[in-house]
Parts: sequence; structure tokens; C-alpha cells
Amino acid sequence: MRFVSTRGGATAVPVSQAIRNGAAPDGGLYVSAESISVDPSTLPAGEDLAPLASALLAPFFGGDPLAAELPAICAEAFDFPAPVVRPDPADANLRALELFHGPTGAFKDFGARFLLACFDRLGDEAGPLTILVATSGDTGGAVGCAAEGRQGVAAIILYPRGRVSAFQEHQLGCWHAPVRALEVAGDFDDCQRLVKAAFADSALSRRHHLTSANSINVGRLLPQMVYVAKAALEVHRETGTAPGFVIPTGNLGHAVAALWARSLGLPVGPILCATNSNRTLLDWHLGGAYSPGPSLQTIANAMDVGAPSNFERLAQLPDPVAQVEVERVEDETIRARIVAEFERTGYVWCPHSATAAEAYARLGEDRRRERVWIAAATAHPYKFADVVEPLVGETLAPPPALAAILDREASARPIAADLASLAEALGDDGGARTEAA
Repeated sequence: MRFVSTRGGATAVPVSQAIRNGAAPDGGLYVSAESISVDPSTLPAGEDLAPLASALLAPFFGGDPLAAELPAICAEAFDFPAPVVRPDPADANLRALELFHGPTGAFKDFGARFLLACFDRLGDEAGPLTILVATSGDTGGAVGCAAEGRQGVAAIILYPRGRVSAFQEHQLGCWHAPVRALEVAGDFDDCQRLVKAAFADSALSRRHHLTSANSINVGRLLPQMVYVAKAALEVHRETGTAPGFVIPTGNLGHAVAALWARSLGLPVGPILCATNSNRTLLDWHLGGAYSPGPSLQTIANAMDVGAPSNFERLAQLPDPVAQVEVERVEDETIRARIVAEFERTGYVWCPHSATAAEAYARLGEDRRRERVWIAAATAHPYKFADVVEPLVGETLAPPPALAAILDREASARPIAADLASLAEALGDDGGARTEAA
């Protein structure tokens, strides 16, 4: 199995090299060079995700140095559940795929743990890999947790100043070596731009053995297919119909993973992308033109992306695999949906997951009845207690994993949103650090 760049200017490489590189040398993103299909009936059922992950991902690792390690990698990464629940007992056609039962309370835990398990086994004779990760809130925490205590990597987290929740900020800066957090004077798109600029600087990239843990890295997206597959197979076995998926999306990684799962032949029905006020994806969907815009700050901050990197992967998918729908949900509607669902059912959605609940409600009764729809519940609501608690009128209790994070000290180094500042931070031994939470 080989992987090629979305821009067509890089040599095809095996999956381990694509994971090691992060981004392709021509600035594009790696995608599979071959079409792969799986027989859903051969995939294992049950709540344990690791056997499903190993079976589903095996074709992508065929002939690769990591192939023999894949079962162990999956066992390490997929050691917590992704249950499909009914948030509204009166609505049998709405399910929530709860992806927040990992150590940092967000769906990013799956991909981050898989990726770091791969890095551990790949190594680099020239020195430790330096993982650059731009985060709008959740990715950095998941990568920091997954990287803490490892010997063969260093993890550098870039997050936008003033644009993450109080808990997220604490979580981003609380990890021990080899993890450091950088607080960037800009928005998420600035953080993402800095990561891409660092990769484009060949001398800087070589000197620090740079790689990425953002969803630009194919090693982040491949494992995200697993819980989509698990939920789709579970509902299909129950109903005989391929479920639809409603996916909160910012950088489009989550949605692309669902599209890839559908391309494999899994029973994945319509895919509805729920965005916040950032309207780049909606404008493309309505008019066919992709035109990145500035990032807008919202209460669903992990989706505050004006230039979604994974659009390159979406754009190269053939019809009908690439077909998605898009709903844009603004802050006041997010708040109203959180309140309405809690008052009616007692279920608490985080601001991001609430965009999915709202998009489902907008489908109309006929479409809601035609199949089960699975809304991705991407993060634990406690991570956004400052938004959610005033809306539901209750104090949210943290799950044990998040409570443990609160007991840690947290710090971050502020930097300007330019490559020189990032290069300086990469080249020192930690420098001055300021309290982040």
C-alpha cells in the first residue's frame, strides 16, 4: 500500500513514511494511492474497538514495517469505549456516538494515542521526532497526554491566545516532558499556518526532525474511521439500514474519516457536517467555490477554523463518495439547543456536539424517520463548563480523568504568530514560561 500527495508532486510512500512525514514534501496531504474495500460481514462485532481497528486498518498497513505491530498499536490506542446511546428516549432515530470517554474527554484521544503509538515504534536514528500540533482546543490536550513520558518524541502544542475554554487552556499546559505548550498571539488558522510554515522551511524541519499530530497527518485520520465503522455496523445490524452521520466539523478531519469509511464499503449513509459560524464549508457547499476566510471566534471553539486543511482530501474524493451536506449553527442557536435538549431529556451536549443535535433537528420529520441518525458527541460537556453550566443551571461533575487533570499545574510560553518566534521556541530549552491556568 502506497500513499500519495493530494497535490501530486511528491513520491508515493508506504504508510509508515507518510505518518513519519506528517505532510507531504510538496505541501499536500497524504491519501491512499489505491482503492480499498472491505467486506463488513468479516469485521468483528462487539464493544471492544481494538479487534475491529486491527481488522479495518490492516489493508492500509499491508507490507509496511508497522504491519506486524498493528494489533499492539490498536490495543494501546483503543482501550476505552465509544458507546452509541439514545439521548432522547422518545426519539428512536437519534443516537449519540459518545467519543469523550478517553483520558482527555474528546474524540481526539483515539487518533492521538494511535499516532503516538506509531511514532514510538518508528523512531528516528537522527534524534527524537518533534511533533508540532496546532490546536483549537482539544487536539493539543489529547496529543500532550499521549506524548507525556515518551522517550522518542518531543511534542510542541500551539494554541490561540484567548480562544480556548478555561479547562482546555489548563489541559493544554499541564503535561510533563517531553511536552511544551506555546500560546500564540493569533487564532487557530495562525497556529495552523505556523505549523505548515515550519514544515516548508526545510532546514528547520530537518534540524528538529519535525512531524505533525494534526489531522493533516494520515495517522490521525485512519484510526478515526474505526469508531465510525463500529457505530455504523452496530446500527445497521439492528435496523438493516445504513445510518446517517451528523458530524461537528472545523478542520474537516472528522468528516473526511467518515467519508473514507463510506468509501471502504461500510454501511455509512448520508453525512451531514455541522459547522459553527465559520462559513467556509457552507459557502463551498452552496456555491461550489472553496474560499477560505478568517477564523471567527465562537463558543464551539474547537471548530473555529476558516481554512480547513482537510478540504484537500475532501476535494479529491470521487462522487458519490464525497457527497456531504452542511448546516451552519450560530452561537445563540447552540445555546438554545443545549437548553432545549437538557430540559426535555436531561442529556447534556457540549457546544460542539450541540451543533450536531441542531443539524439533526433541522432535517425535517420525513428525513429523520427514514433512518437512524448518529450525532457525534465529540467532547465531554465539562470541558466547556463555563458555557454549559449557566445554560443548564447545574454544576457539571468532571469524570475521573478530567478531575485528575485539574490537580496538575499548567503553564505555557507566549509567542508571536510568526515563524521566527516559533523557531526560537523550538531552539531553546523551554525559556520563560507563564502560568496558563
